[in-house]
Amino acid sequence: MKIVALSGSRVGSKTRTAIDYTIKALNDKYPDHEVTLIDLADYDIQFSDGRNYMEYEGDTKYVTQTVMEADALIIGTPIFQASIPATLKNIFDLLPVNAFRNKVVGMLGTAGSPKHYLILENQLKPILGYMKAQIVQSYVFIEEEDFQRKEIINDDVLFRIDRLVEDTVILADTYQRIREEKDAQYDF
Repeated sequence: MKIVALSGSRVGSKTRTAIDYTIKALNDKYPDHEVTLIDLADYDIQFSDGRNYMEYEGDTKYVTQTVMEADALIIGTPIFQASIPATLKNIFDLLPVNAFRNKVVGMLGTAGSPKHYLILENQLKPILGYMKAQIVQSYVFIEEEDFQRKEIINDDVLFRIDRLVEDTVILADTYQRIREEKDAQYDF
């Protein structure tokens, strides 16, 4: 199974810290799965202009193709000004409407205010649902106080990330099995 861990911002370190722990948990628990990190800070992504994602070149083409080839994604996003960053929204805009069909998507968010958990609920979930994702219902929300010196210091947050990883993989495995059984019913 191909899993993409997407760190959805070009600035800050907290989301990347959480995604790094997520990747470590994925690799420790599921070493047979292919895990790819996409940190948007490492890529020069063009703004969406309406073209098909396969028509872009360079970093934009690599990132969009990697996302499209994934079976599951865990998207990490900081919350800026009570919203997801434009860099993450641009990734969604680059992809087709049905980009996440047959994909399982887990979410984690980092923010300075405890009220910003609503951004995942009211902004990110609707976008992912519109793009046909199978959304892991439980997400991880991490506040500023849970970090110290680029480390997560709250054991409950680490436990919740471990659970998000497990739920994402189990759900992806289950959907894959269901699709295979459904496809086997057709005799061609």
